[in-house]
Amino acid sequence: MTRLLLTAASCLLFVSCSSEGPSPDADVQEWEQLFDGQTLNGWTPKITGYEYGDNHAETFRVQDGAITVSYDGYDGFDGDFGHLFYEEQFSHYIIAVEYRFMGDQVEGGPGWAFRNSGIMIHSPPGSSMLVDQNFPISIEVQLLGGNGTDDRTTSNLCTPGTHVVMNGELETRHCISSTSKTYHGDQWVRAEVMVLGNTLISHRLEEEIVLEYEQPQIGGGSVDPFDPAFKVDGKLLDSGYISLQSESHPVQFRKVELLNLKGCMNPEADNFKSYFVEDDPAACLR
Repeated sequence: MTRLLLTAASCLLFVSCSSEGPSPDADVQEWEQLFDGQTLNGWTPKITGYEYGDNHAETFRVQDGAITVSYDGYDGFDGDFGHLFYEEQFSHYIIAVEYRFMGDQVEGGPGWAFRNSGIMIHSPPGSSMLVDQNFPISIEVQLLGGNGTDDRTTSNLCTPGTHVVMNGELETRHCISSTSKTYHGDQWVRAEVMVLGNTLISHRLEEEIVLEYEQPQIGGGSVDPFDPAFKVDGKLLDSGYISLQSESHPVQFRKVELLNLKGCMNPEADNFKSYFVEDDPAACLR
Protein backbone atom coordinates (compact mmCIF):
# COMPACT_ATOMS: atom_id res chain seq x y z
CA MET A 1 0.00 0.00 0.00
CA THR A 2 2.72 2.45 1.01
CA ARG A 3 4.82 1.70 -2.05
CA LEU A 4 1.83 2.26 -4.33
CA LEU A 5 1.13 5.58 -2.65
CA LEU A 6 4.75 6.62 -3.07
CA THR A 7 4.80 5.71 -6.74
CA ALA A 8 1.57 7.52 -7.55
CA ALA A 9 2.28 10.56 -5.43
CA SER A 10 5.87 10.90 -6.65
CA CYS A 11 4.68 10.86 -10.25
CA LEU A 12 1.94 13.38 -9.67
CA LEU A 13 3.74 15.71 -7.33
CA PHE A 14 7.50 15.64 -7.64
CA VAL A 15 7.65 15.60 -11.43
CA SER A 16 5.33 16.67 -14.21
CA CYS A 17 2.85 13.98 -15.18
CA SER A 18 -0.17 14.02 -17.43
CA SER A 19 -3.47 12.29 -16.80
CA GLU A 20 -6.89 12.36 -18.30
CA GLY A 21 -9.32 14.23 -16.07
CA PRO A 22 -12.76 15.74 -16.33
CA SER A 23 -11.35 19.26 -16.36
CA PRO A 24 -8.18 20.78 -17.79
CA ASP A 25 -7.63 22.32 -14.35
CA ALA A 26 -7.74 18.98 -12.51
CA ASP A 27 -4.00 18.45 -12.93
CA VAL A 28 -2.96 22.04 -12.14
CA GLN A 29 -1.11 22.05 -8.82
CA GLU A 30 -2.42 24.71 -6.47
CA TRP A 31 0.45 25.56 -4.14
CA GLU A 32 -0.45 27.65 -1.10
CA GLN A 33 2.10 30.26 -0.09
CA LEU A 34 2.42 30.00 3.69
CA PHE A 35 4.77 33.00 3.71
CA ASP A 36 3.55 36.16 1.98
CA GLY A 37 7.04 37.58 1.45
CA GLN A 38 6.41 40.64 3.63
CA THR A 39 5.05 39.72 7.07
CA LEU A 40 4.88 36.91 9.60
CA ASN A 41 1.10 36.82 9.30
CA GLY A 42 -0.13 33.32 10.11
CA TRP A 43 3.03 32.45 12.06
CA THR A 44 3.62 32.47 15.84
CA PRO A 45 6.95 32.00 17.64
CA LYS A 46 7.67 29.78 20.62
CA ILE A 47 11.16 30.25 22.07
CA THR A 48 12.48 28.24 25.00
CA GLY A 49 12.06 30.21 28.22
CA TYR A 50 9.38 32.48 26.79
CA GLU A 51 5.62 32.26 26.43
CA TYR A 52 4.05 31.19 23.15
CA GLY A 53 3.80 34.31 20.99
CA ASP A 54 6.76 36.13 22.58
CA ASN A 55 9.21 36.82 19.75
CA HIS A 56 12.20 37.35 22.04
CA ALA A 57 14.74 39.82 20.59
CA GLU A 58 12.91 39.62 17.26
CA THR A 59 14.50 36.25 16.65
CA PHE A 60 12.07 35.72 13.77
CA ARG A 61 11.63 38.64 11.39
CA VAL A 62 11.14 39.40 7.70
CA GLN A 63 14.30 40.71 6.11
CA ASP A 64 15.10 41.03 2.39
CA GLY A 65 11.84 39.29 1.54
CA ALA A 66 12.64 36.20 3.62
CA ILE A 67 11.70 34.79 7.01
CA THR A 68 14.95 35.42 8.86
CA VAL A 69 16.32 33.91 12.05
CA SER A 70 18.59 36.58 13.55
CA TYR A 71 20.59 36.82 16.77
CA ASP A 72 21.70 40.43 16.62
CA GLY A 73 19.53 41.12 19.68
CA TYR A 74 21.16 38.37 21.76
CA ASP A 75 24.04 38.73 24.22
CA GLY A 76 24.69 35.03 23.72
CA PHE A 77 22.83 31.76 23.25
CA ASP A 78 21.66 29.89 26.34
CA GLY A 79 19.46 27.09 25.07
CA ASP A 80 17.08 29.57 23.44
CA PHE A 81 15.81 27.12 20.83
CA GLY A 82 12.93 28.52 18.85
CA HIS A 83 10.14 27.36 16.57
CA LEU A 84 7.91 29.47 14.36
CA PHE A 85 4.51 27.75 14.07
CA TYR A 86 2.10 28.05 11.16
CA GLU A 87 -1.52 28.57 12.16
CA GLU A 88 -3.09 25.57 10.36
CA GLN A 89 -2.54 21.85 10.70
CA PHE A 90 -2.29 19.40 7.80
CA SER A 91 -2.24 15.65 7.25
CA HIS A 92 -1.48 14.88 3.59
CA TYR A 93 0.68 17.40 1.76
CA ILE A 94 4.00 18.44 0.32
CA ILE A 95 5.87 21.16 2.18
CA ALA A 96 8.63 22.95 0.29
CA VAL A 97 11.07 25.52 1.61
CA GLU A 98 13.90 27.45 0.01
CA TYR A 99 16.49 28.15 2.69
CA ARG A 100 20.04 29.30 3.19
CA PHE A 101 22.41 29.68 6.11
CA MET A 102 24.42 32.85 6.48
CA GLY A 103 26.77 34.68 8.80
CA ASP A 104 28.21 33.35 12.02
CA GLN A 105 26.68 31.22 14.74
CA VAL A 106 25.79 33.20 17.85
CA GLU A 107 28.20 32.85 20.78
CA GLY A 108 27.17 30.00 23.07
CA GLY A 109 25.45 27.95 20.38
CA PRO A 110 26.22 24.22 20.58
CA GLY A 111 28.70 22.82 18.09
CA TRP A 112 26.13 20.51 16.52
CA ALA A 113 23.88 23.52 15.81
CA PHE A 114 26.36 25.13 13.39
CA ARG A 115 24.38 25.81 10.19
CA ASN A 116 21.52 23.79 11.60
CA SER A 117 17.78 24.39 11.32
CA GLY A 118 14.73 22.30 10.51
CA ILE A 119 11.14 21.87 9.43
CA MET A 120 9.09 20.34 12.23
CA ILE A 121 6.00 18.41 11.10
CA HIS A 122 3.17 16.45 12.76
CA SER A 123 3.52 18.60 15.88
CA PRO A 124 0.91 19.50 18.49
CA PRO A 125 0.00 23.22 18.48
CA GLY A 126 2.75 25.54 19.61
CA SER A 127 0.53 26.67 22.46
CA SER A 128 0.87 23.17 23.96
CA MET A 129 4.59 23.67 24.64
CA LEU A 130 5.67 24.44 28.18
CA VAL A 131 7.56 27.68 28.77
CA ASP A 132 10.90 25.90 29.20
CA GLN A 133 10.28 23.14 26.64
CA ASN A 134 13.17 22.91 24.19
CA PHE A 135 11.55 21.18 21.18
CA PRO A 136 8.02 20.29 20.10
CA ILE A 137 7.10 16.60 20.01
CA SER A 138 7.38 16.19 16.26
CA ILE A 139 9.17 14.80 13.25
CA GLU A 140 12.09 17.03 12.30
CA VAL A 141 13.31 17.38 8.74
CA GLN A 142 16.80 18.51 9.70
CA LEU A 143 18.38 21.16 7.47
CA LEU A 144 22.17 21.41 7.60
CA GLY A 145 24.83 23.42 5.81
CA GLY A 146 28.43 22.43 5.15
CA ASN A 147 31.52 24.00 6.70
CA GLY A 148 33.27 24.40 3.35
CA THR A 149 35.36 21.25 3.68
CA ASP A 150 33.67 18.22 5.20
CA ASP A 151 30.76 16.15 3.94
CA ARG A 152 27.50 16.89 5.74
CA THR A 153 24.13 15.70 4.49
CA THR A 154 20.93 17.70 4.76
CA SER A 155 17.23 16.85 4.77
CA ASN A 156 18.00 14.36 7.51
CA LEU A 157 15.59 12.98 10.11
CA CYS A 158 15.57 13.80 13.81
CA THR A 159 12.90 12.61 16.21
CA PRO A 160 12.20 14.78 19.27
CA GLY A 161 9.77 12.70 21.30
CA THR A 162 9.03 10.43 18.35
CA HIS A 163 10.00 7.24 16.52
CA VAL A 164 9.48 6.04 12.95
CA VAL A 165 9.55 2.74 11.08
CA MET A 166 12.23 2.15 8.46
CA ASN A 167 12.63 -1.04 6.46
CA GLY A 168 9.93 -2.67 8.57
CA GLU A 169 11.71 -2.02 11.88
CA LEU A 170 11.01 0.53 14.61
CA GLU A 171 13.82 3.08 14.43
CA THR A 172 14.75 4.62 17.77
CA ARG A 173 17.92 6.54 16.83
CA HIS A 174 17.40 10.25 17.37
CA CYS A 175 18.93 11.42 14.07
CA ILE A 176 19.38 9.56 10.80
CA SER A 177 21.32 10.93 7.84
CA SER A 178 19.91 11.18 4.35
CA THR A 179 21.78 10.32 1.16
CA SER A 180 22.04 13.95 0.04
CA LYS A 181 25.13 15.77 -1.11
CA THR A 182 26.65 18.58 0.96
CA TYR A 183 25.57 22.18 0.39
CA HIS A 184 28.41 24.51 1.36
CA GLY A 185 28.30 28.27 1.67
CA ASP A 186 25.29 30.56 1.62
CA GLN A 187 23.57 29.06 -1.43
CA TRP A 188 19.80 28.70 -1.56
CA VAL A 189 18.55 25.11 -1.29
CA ARG A 190 15.03 23.86 -2.02
CA ALA A 191 13.88 21.01 0.20
CA GLU A 192 10.59 19.18 -0.36
CA VAL A 193 8.88 16.76 2.01
CA MET A 194 5.91 14.62 1.07
CA VAL A 195 3.76 13.73 4.08
CA LEU A 196 1.03 11.10 3.71
CA GLY A 197 -0.58 11.00 7.13
CA ASN A 198 0.92 8.18 9.17
CA THR A 199 1.79 6.00 6.18
CA LEU A 200 4.77 7.63 4.51
CA ILE A 201 7.10 10.61 4.76
CA SER A 202 9.57 11.21 1.92
CA HIS A 203 12.39 13.79 1.80
CA ARG A 204 13.44 15.06 -1.62
CA LEU A 205 16.24 17.30 -2.94
CA GLU A 206 16.83 18.14 -6.60
CA GLU A 207 14.19 15.64 -7.73
CA GLU A 208 15.87 12.82 -5.81
CA ILE A 209 14.41 11.00 -2.80
CA VAL A 210 17.11 11.14 -0.12
CA LEU A 211 15.22 9.59 2.82
CA GLU A 212 11.88 7.94 3.50
CA TYR A 213 10.16 6.24 6.40
CA GLU A 214 6.76 5.17 7.69
CA GLN A 215 4.49 5.15 10.74
CA PRO A 216 5.64 8.29 12.56
CA GLN A 217 4.65 7.88 16.20
CA ILE A 218 5.17 9.32 19.65
CA GLY A 219 8.00 7.78 21.66
CA GLY A 220 11.54 8.30 22.88
CA GLY A 221 13.22 11.32 24.41
CA SER A 222 15.09 14.48 23.36
CA VAL A 223 12.20 16.69 24.50
CA ASP A 224 12.38 18.29 27.93
CA PRO A 225 10.16 19.19 29.67
CA PHE A 226 6.76 18.38 28.15
CA ASP A 227 3.08 18.15 28.97
CA PRO A 228 2.37 14.40 29.42
CA ALA A 229 -1.05 14.89 27.86
CA PHE A 230 0.74 15.28 24.52
CA LYS A 231 3.26 12.46 25.05
CA VAL A 232 1.27 9.26 24.53
CA ASP A 233 3.97 6.81 23.48
CA GLY A 234 3.02 4.56 20.59
CA LYS A 235 0.35 6.88 19.22
CA LEU A 236 0.62 7.18 15.44
CA LEU A 237 0.93 10.72 14.11
CA ASP A 238 -1.38 11.30 11.17
CA SER A 239 -1.57 15.11 11.20
CA GLY A 240 -0.23 18.15 12.98
CA TYR A 241 1.30 21.59 12.80
CA ILE A 242 4.39 22.79 10.92
CA SER A 243 7.14 24.98 12.35
CA LEU A 244 10.50 26.38 11.29
CA GLN A 245 13.44 26.15 13.65
CA SER A 246 15.95 28.55 15.21
CA GLU A 247 18.90 26.72 16.73
CA SER A 248 21.61 29.42 17.10
CA HIS A 249 22.74 29.93 13.49
CA PRO A 250 21.22 32.65 11.28
CA VAL A 251 19.09 31.20 8.50
CA GLN A 252 16.62 32.53 5.94
CA PHE A 253 13.54 31.02 4.30
CA ARG A 254 12.61 32.95 1.17
CA LYS A 255 9.79 30.56 0.24
CA VAL A 256 7.51 28.32 2.29
CA GLU A 257 4.80 26.71 0.21
CA LEU A 258 2.45 23.78 0.61
CA LEU A 259 0.56 21.56 -1.80
CA ASN A 260 -2.39 20.05 0.02
CA LEU A 261 -2.97 16.43 -0.99
CA LYS A 262 -6.24 16.15 0.90
CA GLY A 263 -9.37 17.38 -0.84
CA CYS A 264 -12.35 16.52 -2.97
CA MET A 265 -11.72 13.33 -4.97
CA ASN A 266 -15.08 13.32 -6.76
CA PRO A 267 -14.30 13.88 -10.48
CA GLU A 268 -17.66 15.57 -10.94
CA ALA A 269 -16.89 18.31 -8.42
CA ASP A 270 -15.62 21.73 -9.52
CA ASN A 271 -12.63 21.53 -7.19
CA PHE A 272 -11.56 17.96 -7.94
CA LYS A 273 -7.80 17.50 -8.28
CA SER A 274 -6.19 14.45 -9.81
CA TYR A 275 -3.26 14.56 -7.38
CA PHE A 276 -5.28 14.29 -4.17
CA VAL A 277 -4.48 11.12 -2.22
CA GLU A 278 -6.83 11.62 0.75
CA ASP A 279 -10.53 12.27 0.23
CA ASP A 280 -12.39 15.09 1.95
CA PRO A 281 -15.99 14.80 0.69
CA ALA A 282 -17.10 17.82 2.73
CA ALA A 283 -14.79 19.98 0.65
CA CYS A 284 -16.48 19.18 -2.68
CA LEU A 285 -18.00 22.09 -4.57
CA ARG A 286 -20.61 21.78 -7.35
